[in-house]
Amino acid sequence: MAEAKVPEASRLTQFMRGEGPDHQGRTLDEILAFDDFWLEHTHDFVQWLFPIPEASRANLMAPVLTEEDCEVFKHDGDLRQQQRRALDRMLAFYGLARRNGVIEALPGLNLRDHIWLKAGGHNHLRITRIIRSIHYCHQQQLAAQLQAAFISIGQTKGFVSEKTISYWRIANG
Repeated sequence: MAEAKVPEASRLTQFMRGEGPDHQGRTLDEILAFDDFWLEHTHDFVQWLFPIPEASRANLMAPVLTEEDCEVFKHDGDLRQQQRRALDRMLAFYGLARRNGVIEALPGLNLRDHIWLKAGGHNHLRITRIIRSIHYCHQQQLAAQLQAAFISIGQTKGFVSEKTISYWRIANG
């Protein structure tokens, strides 16, 4: 009987495990430690934290999520936990938090500091990517919670357009 072949670690999974850098030489921990200003104004990191199968027009150096990577995420709880760490950092950036299986608005959530609540902008694209990536990386329940929270909070506390909401609705599937 032949042994199942274990896929070689990709640059993406090495990065997510903290064993390798992104294309700029930054580690996962370094990116997660950056402040909100950096997260808002730097556009080449989110593709590493939340990979999807399609190449990014914003960062041609970022890896795409391959079928092999998906399989590794499926069987590696530590890798999924690393992605949840990245999610928690981005949620804090968006004025949200994940607590006891619920994603909720933090008390300080406001339009001035959390521009994702405004109509349009690159953060809406990031949020779509995050929902899709969490889904593809075998965390479907979390992706559904994330999707519901962004839609609900975006509609009740912000001015997120119906067009954006429609993208978020199809992102988890």
